[in-house]
Amino acid sequence: MRKVDINVILGDCGKVLKTFPTNSVDLIVTSPPYADRRENTYGGIKPEDYVNWFLPISKELLRVLKPDGTFILNIKEKAEKGERSTYVLELILSLRKQGWLWTEEFIWHKKNCYPGRWPNRFRDAWERLLQFNKTRKFNMYQDTVKVPIGDWANTRLKNLSNTDKIRDISKNGSGFGKNISNWLNKGSVYPTNVLHLSTECSNKNHSAAFPYALPEWFIKLFTQEGDTVLDPFMGSGTTIQAAKDLRRNAIGIEILPEYYEMVKSLTREADLVLFEPQAKHETS
Repeated sequence: MRKVDINVILGDCGKVLKTFPTNSVDLIVTSPPYADRRENTYGGIKPEDYVNWFLPISKELLRVLKPDGTFILNIKEKAEKGERSTYVLELILSLRKQGWLWTEEFIWHKKNCYPGRWPNRFRDAWERLLQFNKTRKFNMYQDTVKVPIGDWANTRLKNLSNTDKIRDISKNGSGFGKNISNWLNKGSVYPTNVLHLSTECSNKNHSAAFPYALPEWFIKLFTQEGDTVLDPFMGSGTTIQAAKDLRRNAIGIEILPEYYEMVKSLTREADLVLFEPQAKHETS
């Protein structure tokens, strides 16, 4: 079995990415600091400054991603002074102007989110996972993320009508309806774009670690063994670990030395090829 290459780099991703070859990465999965969050660790970026801060980074991501690759951006909404911030929406529009195609939006439903309320709202129990691509033709391996068909099939498929057995025009005007009979005798089906995952409770080494299953799911969906996965905001290395376990090459960039050292020590314990950071990659 071939070794996978794990490259963890200490530095500012905006600068480090400039050293990467063009069209060299198959998948980018990352969760940058959200607006006004992690001020004690990453400094905190104001919502009004977020787009201008991120666009130089996304410009380099657009360059290094292969034409048939995918970029998954995990980012969270923000509410302040009784009103929703528009910074995420502004970022989406700006990325489209930059040349990205906004091809899909996944929702991470946090199954174990604890309750809470404010005078005019309730606690968010979800986060966005925005999918961007360079072209409309990109690699996608949908069969790898199929799920059990579920109990609904026991009743829904029991008594099929005539229209359930054909692909007819939908009554609500949305186009063609599904041929329901296609699901007969099937044990698994394709999932929706809502991912029901618990928040990360076991990883105490990072203040905003997302669950292992999150990058794992996207790595399965958009890459194959031997492909290269990039996380420019590596943090505690969840994406790197998932990529390694799935036999993908992985590149992680982290600006904080303590997280870099932690991930580097983990990769040394594995049977991997580890590339040390070059002087030009160091934080300046």
